[in-house]
Order: sequence, then C-alpha cells, then structure tokens
Amino acid sequence: MKFNKMYKYVRLFSTEQIVPRVCIVGAGPAGFYSAQQLLKTINNVRVDLLEKLPVPYGLVRFGVAPDHPEVKNVIHTFEKIASNPRFRFIGNVNIGKDITVKELQEIYHVVLLAYGAEEDKTLNIPGENLNNMISGRQFVGWYNGLPADSNLNINLDVEEAVILGQGNVAIDIARILLTPVDKLKNTDITSHSLEKLSKSKVRKVSLIGRRGPLQAAFTIAELREILKLNNCETYWRKDDFINVKEVVNTLTRPRKRLTELMLKYLEKIPSIQDTRTKELYLLFLRSPVKFLGSNNISGVKLSINKLEGNDISTQVAIPTGLFEEIECGLAFRSIGYKSVPIDISIPFDKKIGRIKNTAGKVQENLYAAGWVATGPVGVILSTMTNAFQVCRKYLIIKEYLQYHIMIGKKLIKLNVKKEKY
Repeated sequence: MKFNKMYKYVRLFSTEQIVPRVCIVGAGPAGFYSAQQLLKTINNVRVDLLEKLPVPYGLVRFGVAPDHPEVKNVIHTFEKIASNPRFRFIGNVNIGKDITVKELQEIYHVVLLAYGAEEDKTLNIPGENLNNMISGRQFVGWYNGLPADSNLNINLDVEEAVILGQGNVAIDIARILLTPVDKLKNTDITSHSLEKLSKSKVRKVSLIGRRGPLQAAFTIAELREILKLNNCETYWRKDDFINVKEVVNTLTRPRKRLTELMLKYLEKIPSIQDTRTKELYLLFLRSPVKFLGSNNISGVKLSINKLEGNDISTQVAIPTGLFEEIECGLAFRSIGYKSVPIDISIPFDKKIGRIKNTAGKVQENLYAAGWVATGPVGVILSTMTNAFQVCRKYLIIKEYLQYHIMIGKKLIKLNVKKEKY
C-alpha cells in the first residue's frame, strides 16, 4: 500500500482536542533520540518514525563493528522508546518516492529529517572503478548484514590490502581483516562474511592518511584495540613523526594520549622470534593519485605530502612533487560518508553534503537533526547531543513555548512540560 493512501489513518479529526503529530524520517540514533525528547517534553504528542529499511536502528545495526557489542547496547534504549504507546515505527517507506516531504508537511504538524548519511565520499581519481576497489561503507554493510550489500563482490584471495583513510571506520575494516576467524566467530558477524573471511589470504594491511599523526581521525580506543591483536605486528615510519615528540605537551588531553600511544609503539622493536602472521602498516602524509592495474587493482600510486600551517589542527597537506607506489590486490576507500537529498523540495548543500538549516530549522514546520543536518562527523554521543538540542532548545522552545500551533485558523493549546533550559 502506498504511504499516501494512509492519510486517513494519520489525520485526527476530533473537535475536542487536536493532538500534535510529529513525523521523524530516519530510524537511526538521531531519529530515536529526537523521538525520546519529544515524547518526554510534550505529554500528548504522537511520533511516527519512518524508515526506508524494514527494520530500525540505522548505523547502530548496520554500521557498528560486530566485535563491538557494547556500542550496540544503545539499542536497548531505542527499544524502550519504541515501547511508548505514543510512538509508532513505520518501515519500508521510501521518502521522495512513496510520499514526498511536502505531503508529510501537510499531514503532520512538524516533520524532522534525521536520515543520516547513507553514501560514502569518493576519491575521484583514475582507477577507482577497478575490480577489488571496495567502498568501505559497503564492506561494513556486508559484514553487518545490510541487505543491499549482501552480494558484495570482494576477492580476499590476495595477500596485501590498502585502506585509504584513517578514521574509526578504517580501523574497523583493518581489524576485521586482521582478526583471527576463531575470534570473529564469537561476534554477531554474518555467517556469509565469516565464511569468506575464513578463507582470506590477506596478511598485510596498510592504513594510509593524507596528513600526519597529529591529525589522525581515529580514537585512542580504536587504535589501542588493533594494537593488541596477538597475531599482528604493527609498523610505523619514523619520518612521519619528525617534530611530533616536541609538541606533545602542548596538545589537548585526548590528542596527547593518542599521540603518546603512537610514539610508544614507534619505539617498539619487533622481536626476531616473533611468530605473528599478520602485519599492519600505518602510513601518514600520503594521498592516492591513481590506482594501478588494468582490470583488477594491482597497486596504488601515492603523492608524498608535507604539512603547512601553524595551527596543528588546521594544517593542510601539500604535495611535495614526490611519489611512491604500493602493491596491493585489494583496496578500500574509507574517507567519510555523505548525506544525499531524498526529495527535490529539500534545500540541500551538495558541496558540504547536508541539508541547509539554521540551528536545526530548515523551513516552516520542517527540521533536521543528526548527520543530515551537521554533516557526517562525530560518534553516537555527538549525534544524541545534536538531536537533544534541536528538539528541546529549538523545536520545542522556539516553536512550542507559545503553547499553540496553527491548524487551519484555529489556535490549539499544547500540553508542554515546563522545564528550565
């Protein structure tokens, strides 16, 4: 049944009281945390959560590594939200096709877009379409059971792999490739990916970033975990760490701890009797300029960079004019996600990759929260914070503190909890 055929089930025609109805598009963390705040703050609000997939939870279900069950524990919070009688989940609804955003705005008093970032950024360099050049996002979806990625065409019958990008997702990919299969068996990784990984011949993984160690995007928790793999030795290039030690004490605490961990392992000398079978190389100051090979990828050509700028956090990578090549039979692109416009009526900034908004407000009765509003940055905690801000500070305070909404020509009083903000 087309969603727009369900209008009559959504509208409320009671003359005694018109219940405020909110539609949230996207059943990931931003959507659920937004619903939580609305249900908590407005006593009689009804929230419908629409999702393109038949199941909820978004990246928590399909984007978190299977060996990180503690991160997925947030699903218990979402289940509690979903149990609220004023909440309704509606899956298999493709906004822009089954129903438009403007039609939703006519049905609901408020529409909140929280559908995240579902595509990955591309490098736009020669050879990016070679066989075994894999999207990091699709690889993550593959081992997590995302239906659209279940038939990912990946060849693991190679010894050397390259991962372009140094964020937490890149670390996840490297860890899945390097972790012993017996250990992966104890996770909720999909059976089809476990079977293929059990036959993998990948023994060497290079994790490549365009800037230096001081700008690496991975967190200390992710790095520490992969460094503790008993079957894997980690290698660094000392040239990448020139002058890094001298500025450690000037760094913020999280960056300082991360840098000190890298420096500790930089000085570690591998044992001659080491029996580890896998290798991880962390390479900095390198940018891919071309993938090598005719049909199948055989390597990557890298530009050697230098950093310019006085502020460590904003230093930019500048090509030196020097290059190097690394052999590989498998490569992953993991340089970030991007949001897409799901409806032509949404004002969208394609350059930045997010919906145009001011503090969460897009236009009259249309809002945005989470990655689709801020850009794909941060972890679940930062997404939660943004959703709370939009729903409590902006959506509720600025719009609902007047205790009414306009329905036709009537002013309807809302039952809003009075809280100090």
